[in-house]
Amino acid sequence: MSIQWIMSACIGVGLAACCGFRVFVPLLIASVATKLGFIGTVAGFEWLSDWPALFGLSLATIFEIGAYYIPWLDNLLDTLATPASVIAGTVLSTSFLHIDNSLVHWGLGLMLGGGSAGIVQAGTSLLRLGSTATTGGVANPVVATGENVASFGLSLFTIFLPLIGAVIIGAVLIFIIGRLLAKRKVWFTRASRKPAGGSITQIPRSSNGRA
Repeated sequence: MSIQWIMSACIGVGLAACCGFRVFVPLLIASVATKLGFIGTVAGFEWLSDWPALFGLSLATIFEIGAYYIPWLDNLLDTLATPASVIAGTVLSTSFLHIDNSLVHWGLGLMLGGGSAGIVQAGTSLLRLGSTATTGGVANPVVATGENVASFGLSLFTIFLPLIGAVIIGAVLIFIIGRLLAKRKVWFTRASRKPAGGSITQIPRSSNGRA
């Protein structure tokens, strides 16, 4: 396993994880970077640097970023972005993984890239739901801005400093997984404490008011 293979894998998986913040931003940055010759895709993914892809991804990125600043539409987009981010992450990671076996190639792309994107997307969705519940959506534009910065910044970082970018994104993934597991534990604990049938058992009292 050469250093070039490792660098390409870090770029692919790193960009894929950034799709969890914004679906089209990492795709657009990858398209521009390949067009300018900073990075190169594996055979069969040269379309990423073609002008039609660059133009289409630019329009999609502008729409996606703008839509997240529209109240209530942002939560709806999160529902659509979850499967979209997994697909985009799979495509991006597969574009840079140098593996000859087609089945293994796409399988690793799905597990590493699609899985990373899905985890990040789940974390951002949870954050936005919390913001909506606590502030009535007032703070959602702040959350959206943070996601935009993270998506652009980490995507650029991954391209120019792949190894360091992979470490940062790995730390982000570990943090999000920890938060999701903690949230799941809270939900499970609350459910286990709920009485069967949703009713509360009343303790009978005697005529003198003692139990």
